[in-house]
Amino acid sequence: MSASLPGRRDLPASQYNPDTYWGRVRQSADLADPRTLFVSSAGLESAKKLVSSYKQGHVPSMTPELWRAKKIVDSTLHPDTGQPVFLPFRMSCFVISNLVVTAGMLTPGLQTTGTLLWQITNQSLNVAINSANANKSTSLSTSTLIQSYFLAVSASCSVALGLNSLVPRLKRLSPGTRIILTRLVPFAAVASAGALNVFLMRGEEIRKGIDVFPSLSEAQKSDLAKQGKDNESLGKSKKAATIAVAETALSRVLNATPIMVLPPLILVRLQRTEWLRRRPRMVLPINLGLILTTSVFALPLALAAFPTRQQIRAGKLEREIMEKVGEEGLVEFNRGI
Repeated sequence: MSASLPGRRDLPASQYNPDTYWGRVRQSADLADPRTLFVSSAGLESAKKLVSSYKQGHVPSMTPELWRAKKIVDSTLHPDTGQPVFLPFRMSCFVISNLVVTAGMLTPGLQTTGTLLWQITNQSLNVAINSANANKSTSLSTSTLIQSYFLAVSASCSVALGLNSLVPRLKRLSPGTRIILTRLVPFAAVASAGALNVFLMRGEEIRKGIDVFPSLSEAQKSDLAKQGKDNESLGKSKKAATIAVAETALSRVLNATPIMVLPPLILVRLQRTEWLRRRPRMVLPINLGLILTTSVFALPLALAAFPTRQQIRAGKLEREIMEKVGEEGLVEFNRGI
C-alpha cells in the first residue's frame, strides 16, 4: 500500500469517509476492483512514482490521476513490506480465485471424495490468502504455517463430512428440507473452518503482538514530515493483535455467508422449474453466475465491516503502551485484510 512507499507526507486514507460503513464499502470496492489486476509492471512503477512524489511534497494536492495511482498501489502492494502481493492472493483477485472453488463446493450431489477434495482446495486457498495479506510485523515460521494448514483442512473436512452424514438421518424432516440442509453443509464447513483458518494462520501475531503507532492528526503528521521523522512504533501489542485477528475472522464469515447460502438456495428453487428440468446442462453456468454475482457484492460489504487501519484507545491495550500516550490517547495498527 501507499504507506510503504518513501516519503514522510501521508496520503489521505481514502477519497471516501472511512469513519462511515458506506465510505469503507466504496473504499473496499476500489481495493477489490479486478481491473487493477491488468495494470502492467510499468503502470505499477508509474503509480508508485506518482504516490511517492506526493509523499515527498513534489505534488501539492490530490488529483484524479493521483487517486487512481493510490488505488493501484493499495490493491497491489502489501502495506507492511511494500512488495506486490502474489496476484492470485490479492483482494482484487479474490472473487476470481474463489469462483471455481466455491462452485465446486456447492456442486449438488457431491460424494465423499469430491467433498474432501474441494474442502482441501478451499482451505489451501484460504491459507495462501490469509498468509499473503496478514500483518507482516510478526513473522510466521514454516512449521507453524504447515501445522495451521493441516488443522484448518482437518476442521473443514470433519464439519463437511459430519454434517453430510447427519442430514440424511433427520427422518422427521421433509425431503425438500433435507435437500436444502444438504446444500447448506458447505457453508457450515467454510464458515467454521474459515474463521479457524484465520486464527491459526495469524496465531503468531496474537502470541507475539503487532506494531502499534500513535494516532496523529494531519497537523502532527505534517510537523513530523517537516522534521524528517517517521511515526515510530510504540511497541508490540498482543491485545491489538487479538482484535485484528478476530475482526478479520469475522469478516471472512460475513463474506462467506451470502456466497455460500444464497446461490444454493436460489438454485434449489430454480431446479424445481420446468425450464431448468428440461435443460440440466444449464445448472453449472447458472450456478457460476449466481456465485459470481453474489461474490462481487459480498466482498466489499464484508471487508468494510471493520477499518483496515484500526484506531483504538490506548487504555484498552497493554500498560506499557498506555503509559506512552496516556489512557485516553489514541493509537492505530494495521488490521490486515
